[in-house]
Parts: sequence; structure tokens; C-alpha cells
Amino acid sequence: MIDIEQLKTYCGALSVLYVEDDKELHEAVFRYLAKLFKSVESAYDGEEGLQKYREEEYDIVMSDIKMPRLSGIEMIKEIKAENPDQEVIIISAHAETGYFMDAIHLNVSEYVIKPIDYIQMKEVLFKVARRLHAFKENQRYHADLELLVAEKTKSLTDNYEQTLRAMVEMIEVRDSYTGGHSERVARYSRAIAEEMDLSPQECSLIYRAGMLHDIGKVTTPDTILLKPGKLSEREFLLIKDHVTVSHHLLSQIPMYRTISEIVLHHHERYDGAGYPQGLSGDKIPLLSQIMILADAFDAMTTNRIYKGRKSLKEAIEEVQLCSGKQFDPAVVPFACRALGRMNISHDISQLPKSTMEKERFSYFFRDSLTDMYNKDYLDFFLQQGIEGSRYKAWACFLRNFSQYNSKHGWEKGNELLQRFAQFLQERYSGAMVFRIHGDDFILLFDEERMGNLKEYEQPSFLDNTEIDSICHHLDTLDNLMVQLKHLERSE
Repeated sequence: MIDIEQLKTYCGALSVLYVEDDKELHEAVFRYLAKLFKSVESAYDGEEGLQKYREEEYDIVMSDIKMPRLSGIEMIKEIKAENPDQEVIIISAHAETGYFMDAIHLNVSEYVIKPIDYIQMKEVLFKVARRLHAFKENQRYHADLELLVAEKTKSLTDNYEQTLRAMVEMIEVRDSYTGGHSERVARYSRAIAEEMDLSPQECSLIYRAGMLHDIGKVTTPDTILLKPGKLSEREFLLIKDHVTVSHHLLSQIPMYRTISEIVLHHHERYDGAGYPQGLSGDKIPLLSQIMILADAFDAMTTNRIYKGRKSLKEAIEEVQLCSGKQFDPAVVPFACRALGRMNISHDISQLPKSTMEKERFSYFFRDSLTDMYNKDYLDFFLQQGIEGSRYKAWACFLRNFSQYNSKHGWEKGNELLQRFAQFLQERYSGAMVFRIHGDDFILLFDEERMGNLKEYEQPSFLDNTEIDSICHHLDTLDNLMVQLKHLERSE
């Protein structure tokens, strides 16, 4: 539950431009925003909104998508061309999910669905306002850095932890799938160091290094950083650069130079098979050896995209198994004792949570021909087991499609597939539509909405073709592909 007073605190120093052509909704949302923000300006279409944006600076732009004269997407494109870092929230209806792709490409911050749910609105505003608050705090810090250096140790110490938190938040705001990872690695590293009876200074140092160990990911392209699937060899080489980038960034700041050396080696391996320098054994600094283990332990106990989390017991056994290979055998016994006492949350996951995170995530699983979801996303979706149990399925496929292709050619066949996919999405707007094979589709419906489903009727554009469309209810989501093949053979 969002604390409204805290929301007002975050929003109270911010300005917002609100663009909406529906007069009644415009007035209602404007009144709501005026209660939260320092300054609220509004416009009734994209052209007016763009003009006002060019006349004034705004912390946040909120805009409808479909508007006269200039659409929201067109307006946002112009705004992003002038200011790529502008925070933008789009407001639109469920039926307009086709615009999600444009929004993702424009790096829109968040998405509010019509009809307006003010609980969702409040959550979205809180997230964006808090992020702006963090960035403004960080900007203020850098603006005062010379003064802080002049005031020396006392002022630097007072702002040290605040700086760490702001920098970590910059990383994890961008890479939402690893939220909390840096802090967990820092905590695990410090616990191991304390178990090894290292000095308080070393324990504090490794905690701070853990907080900043992935800061180099700020230069990693989104297409790699946010990719849910397995990385190609070239992509893996690019993401490995984050280690040397982290070292370079931290080594430029005097108070982070010692930390930078720890961070540089946190992907080395005891057997020499790691990176970036391929160090082995005692050539890897002790504090880096500790962080190598802590970083791997967090990966083991986190629900990854294609790999479920290990239990605490399983993770400890894995650490022991990798002693002398990935991990320093002198560190492993201390780590097992320290980590064995940890309370590992079962909620740690890379899975997306917000609407925009889910759309950004599913962007990697779109079928290139129909723009529906593909089989890889269905496999991933069902593997989770969490949401899959709430869904029922229909199987839809086109009979005699091969003959149609042979007669009319692949181009006409592709056009028909696109049209059929669009028909399924429009007729069953509450469903997730997956293209499984060339002419096979799966529709997943939320179980709570099954009672409102329309009976299947073949689209009229197939009437004068040799193609029939077949649609079946599936009793279970288990062995979905086996059921589909059985249905195809029975027709």
C-alpha cells in the first residue's frame, strides 16, 4: 500500500505536463494531479502538448495515445528526440496494446491502463517520483562534490552511504529484473568476511564493494541487459565488459579506488577459467574471492528466467561441490557457515512485475510475422507454474493451410496468417495469443473470465478459401504440445 503522504512528499517538488483529449477524464485526472504536484500544466492534444513542452521544463509528461492533430506516440517521439531522459507515462486502454512496442522503443517509463484505476495511478506515480527523487539527490551530490572534497573527511563520511544507495538505485531502476541483487551480494560478502574474522575495515570495505560491483552495467545495451533468454557468444563478450567498466569508473574516484580492485576480479575463478584476467588461486585478492562466492550464491538462490532457485541446502551443497574449481577452498568452509544462517526470501525473482516490465519482457518473445507471442514465451509462461494454474486454453489451427500456400504462394499465406491472428486477438481481447507452429495457435484465458467467452465462429474471410479453422477447448495445460498434435491428427 502506497503511503499517500510519502507520495505527496516525492511529488511536491515536481512539475507535470498532462495531455488528454477526453474532456471529462482530462478534468478528473487534472484535479487528482493538482493535489499531489507542485505544478500541473495540461493540453488537449499532442500538438498543444508539444508546444507547451517546448516552452517550459517538466519533470514528468503524462499522455494519452490516441488524440487528434498529433498522437501521443508522435508527441513523445518529438520529446524524446529533444530530451532522451524525459520521464514519460502513457495512458491508454487495454485494446491499444499494439502501441506497447512503440512505447518500448521510445523508452517510456510507465503505463497506466484505462479506465483509470487510481490505485494503479498512485503506484505508477510513486515509482516514477521516487526514481526522480533519487536522481535529483544524486545530481545534487555531484554538484556539491568539490565543496564536499574541500570540507574533507567529515562531510564525505556523512554522504557516503547516501551516495552508494543512489548509485545502486540508478543501476537497478534500469535493470528491474535484478532488483536487490547488489545489496544481497554486499550483505553475503560481509557475513563471510565477518565469519573469517577479518578486520571491521575489511568487512566494511567488501560491503561497499558489493553494493557497487555491477555499476559498469550502466553501459551495457538494453537489448543485452534485459534479454531474458540465453546470450549469444558476442552478447556474452559485451556483458563481460561491465567488470572492466566498473573498475574504470570506480578507480577515477579517490575514495573508491580500493573498492575498484575488489570489483575488477569478482568474475575470476579459482581454477583460472574466469574473466577478465584469467587469474587463478592466490593471485586473486582475498576480498574478491569472497565476493565471487557471494555473487554466485545469490544467483543460485534467485528465480532466474530459465532456471529455478535452489533451496538454501542445495545452494550450500553446490558451493561445496565447486570448492577448488570456482571458489577458493580456504573461503568455502567459512562461507557455508555464514550463508547457512541466512534467511533467504522465496520472493527473490527475475520475473517482471509491473505492466511495463511485462511488456518489455515479452518484447523478446514476439512472433515476427503475426506480432503475437511465440512458442518460447508459452514454454516460459507454463514453466513458471505460478500463473499457469490460473489459465485455461484453446487450441486453434488452420486445416488445409499447406494447400493454400502451394496454390497462392507464401506471401498470400503470410497475409492470411496475420489476418487470422488479428481476428483471434480482436474477438478474444482478454486472451494471450501464441503462434506455436506455422498455422497453430494457442489462446490462454484467465480462469475467472472463462464464463464470459464467446463461442468460436470461423472468420468470414475464410469462407471462400479451402481453409477451415478448428478450435478446441483443452482440459489441462499439462503436455500442451502433445495434446495439440493429437488434435491435429484427429481432424
